[in-house]
Amino acid sequence: MSETRFTDQHEWVRIDGDEGTVGITKYATEQLGDVVYVELPSVGKSLAKGAEAAVVESVKAASEVYAPIGGAVTTVNEALNADPATVNASPEGDGWFFKMKIADASEATKLMTAAAYADYVKGL
Repeated sequence: MSETRFTDQHEWVRIDGDEGTVGITKYATEQLGDVVYVELPSVGKSLAKGAEAAVVESVKAASEVYAPIGGAVTTVNEALNADPATVNASPEGDGWFFKMKIADASEATKLMTAAAYADYVKGL
């Protein structure tokens, strides 16, 4: 059974066993505006929790995407290279950025649940 957790930097990670799928939240895409370019990490890259993992550029700004938990990149969403607007259309679905083999699953317990993240966003 998968579980999704959120960071205060508006990344999400969907955890399924020892694999995590990472992307940015709907709130983040609303703040960015139309996404025009995504720079994805290299497969095999090892990321520490909080490390810069990717870059997303929109008509408004460029922003870093940080690893919500540590691990090694196993897959990137190549479809975003051809159609970066997928991030806006489906930020927590088809607009995912990369998948990773999770190094320490306990790091996820320090991230927000969906309910906690919703409360966090209300306060912004």
